[in-house]
Amino acid sequence: MKLELRGITKRFGSLVANDHIDLVVEPGEIHALLGENGAGKSTLMNVLYGLYRADEGDILLDDVPQHFRGPGDAMTAGIGMVHQHFMLIPVFTVAENVMLGHEQTKGLGRLDLASARQHVREVAQRFGFEIDPDALVGDLPVGVQQRVEIIKALSRDAKVLVFDEPTAVLTPQETDELMAIMRQLRDEGTSIVFITHKLREVREVADRITIIRLGKVVGEASPTATNSELASLMVGRAVELTVHKAPAQVREGRGLEVSGLRVLTPAGAVVVDGVSFHVRPGEVLAVAGVQGNGQTELVEAIIGLAARAEGSITLDGTELLGKSVRGILDEGVGFVPEDRKEDGLVGGFSVAENLILDRSSDTEFSRWGTLRRGALDEFARDRISEYDIRTQGPETLAGTLSGGNQQKVVIAREMSRDLRLLVVAQPTRGVDVGSIEFIHTRIIQTRDAGVPIVVVSTELDEVSALADRIAVMYRGTIVGIVPGDTPRDTLGLMMAGATDPEVAA
Repeated sequence: MKLELRGITKRFGSLVANDHIDLVVEPGEIHALLGENGAGKSTLMNVLYGLYRADEGDILLDDVPQHFRGPGDAMTAGIGMVHQHFMLIPVFTVAENVMLGHEQTKGLGRLDLASARQHVREVAQRFGFEIDPDALVGDLPVGVQQRVEIIKALSRDAKVLVFDEPTAVLTPQETDELMAIMRQLRDEGTSIVFITHKLREVREVADRITIIRLGKVVGEASPTATNSELASLMVGRAVELTVHKAPAQVREGRGLEVSGLRVLTPAGAVVVDGVSFHVRPGEVLAVAGVQGNGQTELVEAIIGLAARAEGSITLDGTELLGKSVRGILDEGVGFVPEDRKEDGLVGGFSVAENLILDRSSDTEFSRWGTLRRGALDEFARDRISEYDIRTQGPETLAGTLSGGNQQKVVIAREMSRDLRLLVVAQPTRGVDVGSIEFIHTRIIQTRDAGVPIVVVSTELDEVSALADRIAVMYRGTIVGIVPGDTPRDTLGLMMAGATDPEVAA
């Protein structure tokens, strides 16, 4: 099925999210859509999927204009979407999830689960999937859950499939398998729109590439284009994609030492089990792993947010476990959380106020309980300039900034004080290539100043770029600690649970 978007325009008040966008996806083509945060990619796909209605423009399928009143109309017309955050019910089986929303019934209105099971088996056999139709989705690995999403879309006879950041939670091996699935779908005539910020994947699987910047199509590119060429089109300037760093110059001192750490949920489930490692002053230890293998809880324990933690966490010999978050911050620990909107910023506060969230009582900014606005504004303007925060001024509400600029506010706050340890979780999640370049440079500069750094990231390219050593987590344990230049394939196998004692340190 041929998909054509003509002059799609979508406004939100005075903001033009999509500005007369044209896009053609031919049958049997993988068409990649690239762009920075806020470029308009998601808005455009939401228009295509019937979640938004365009203010101007047309959607055509095989040259026939479409008028979608909602996602149901889009699905009926043959458009399917594999969402970044899976739209699955964990307590339902695979078959129940696949039939949800278009249930078939038999006598007396009973659900025809047998037909759903058979359909799952047929699609699974077609693609070589190994999926039990009666398995609970919540018990399946994320790579298999994504295959369930694909089966859902195909069960509704999708002729156009949108993959929205499909590799965000996959291991390298699972990513390779997904690419093979996409190629098979393309060869069978399915039209595919592939949204991702990972340039390597685009060049590997796309037949054509369209780049959107500030709501407009700024160009098309071939998969033979270099990463630098694609990044420059996305950002509108030359972007340095390589992290330049000298070998770590480890300083004297104990740094961060974690020993026998166990973290339990309030219900008593063990989510971090016997983890031990050290990070010396002047080095980056990156923690790699598929999301949900204990990384979040490890970070929460270090920063004092874990509800129940046992073992030992020391910084230069001072025990942190048992201290309050305030007490840990006062020890010189900087913390960049994985969810900036929920845990890193107060959207209704100004940029200036967010830059001193954990320092508002310092005498530099407060006297006799009154905020010193002049000192705050001067500090904020200096940080805005130093960290290239794109904002109209210190009084701009942080919640109105783009994702990359919100992240820069958090980075600026945490790096603008004397640090003895920096913990950074998902430093560039949802951040465009221009901001990634800046954030990576700042992390290495902090390392080179002699600060021990823990980086937690699900992005293997980021892990390899920043790490001096890499600790790989799987199901709450560290399966190995390896050098920063360890090959991606080895890391991917470790992320799936394989141990390599010969390289573990």
